[in-house]
Amino acid sequence: MKRALLYLSVIVFLIACGGVKKTQEAINTGNYQQAINSALRNLAEKKDKKGNQPYVLMLEEAFSKNMERELQNISYLEKDGNPANLEAIYKGYARLKNIQQRIRPLLPLYLRDEGRDARFAFKNFDEDIIDSKERLSDYLYDNALSLYNNASSKLDYRRAYEDFRYLDEINPGFGDTKEQMEQAYQKGLDFVKVKMINDTEMVIPNRLEEELLNFNTYGLDDLWTQYHNNPLSEIKYDYEMQVAFRNINISPEQVNEKQFIKEKQVVDGYKYLEDENGNLVKDSLGNEIKVDNFKTVTCNYYQFTQQKQAQVTGTVSYIDLQSKQQLNTYPLSSEFVFQHVYANYNGDKRALDNNLVALLNLGAVPFPSNEQMVYDAGEDLKARLKEIVVRHRFN
Repeated sequence: MKRALLYLSVIVFLIACGGVKKTQEAINTGNYQQAINSALRNLAEKKDKKGNQPYVLMLEEAFSKNMERELQNISYLEKDGNPANLEAIYKGYARLKNIQQRIRPLLPLYLRDEGRDARFAFKNFDEDIIDSKERLSDYLYDNALSLYNNASSKLDYRRAYEDFRYLDEINPGFGDTKEQMEQAYQKGLDFVKVKMINDTEMVIPNRLEEELLNFNTYGLDDLWTQYHNNPLSEIKYDYEMQVAFRNINISPEQVNEKQFIKEKQVVDGYKYLEDENGNLVKDSLGNEIKVDNFKTVTCNYYQFTQQKQAQVTGTVSYIDLQSKQQLNTYPLSSEFVFQHVYANYNGDKRALDNNLVALLNLGAVPFPSNEQMVYDAGEDLKARLKEIVVRHRFN
């Protein structure tokens, strides 16, 4: 036990030393953010722990050097005067404030060897953040609006939407950003009208058609595509999706019979044990010994299997309504098998195994209608149709 504790102590010590070494290496190579994160993570667990003293010193050093470098970089970007730098300026100030907010809850951090608290020259960056955010917001808005006004394709509207969305993220409520974002979104959408075609000689169940074309149930995560199975007159559609049923094959109703004979030895009462001379055998108390009497029984078993199959095949095609060209065609197929097994017997049921006896409690059932068979095959069709919709891309 003592040896195990010693090994554990050594391992903990080596891990701690490794953490300190990596943090110092991060400072030495200019990875101040990494050093700050490492120091804060260790100090948050137990800031007054003696073994964590090196992290206090390294946090003090990394904070100071990171502050100096960030401010120098911001100063350079400001002097450069390129409005494209505004995002970097805003994020630089935001990072500096975030680091201060993470350090504050740990203060004071005492340095035992130097008999003082660690020093952090905190600054108030609120005005800088507000000012740079406003300038960035103006730049993003003008840039997005220009992209929107000069858009020549849906992709341009989508880029404008992303710029407006980012602006709304960093500065909610800025001007009419929300309204512009919604307009860009509407103009960037691909509208697809869905048409079902039945080239078979059978009727497609109404509920199957409704479920296949109800794209709300598919859980699609496509920001830029809307499918309408009931086209709206006020919308100019970009594409048409044709779900065409080509063949529906339904097999005849079949009942297959299988007969076999089962034989088994079963206990049928008892008999008295006799020796080789025909004398009754008794136990130590003088009682006659009884043994099981085995009997061979047989049973004629008749198993019936009801079966009916439905196969639905078709295609899914995408048509560009502007060029009248077919873009892609995907095969669509599904199969459903109805099967029901039941049985009866003639003879001694004790000869049957339990799994066979269970079928004796079942009887024949009505075969599903052709319409029900097509609908049941459609359950798999919905999954296959969703795969096609998810896989297909217009742009």
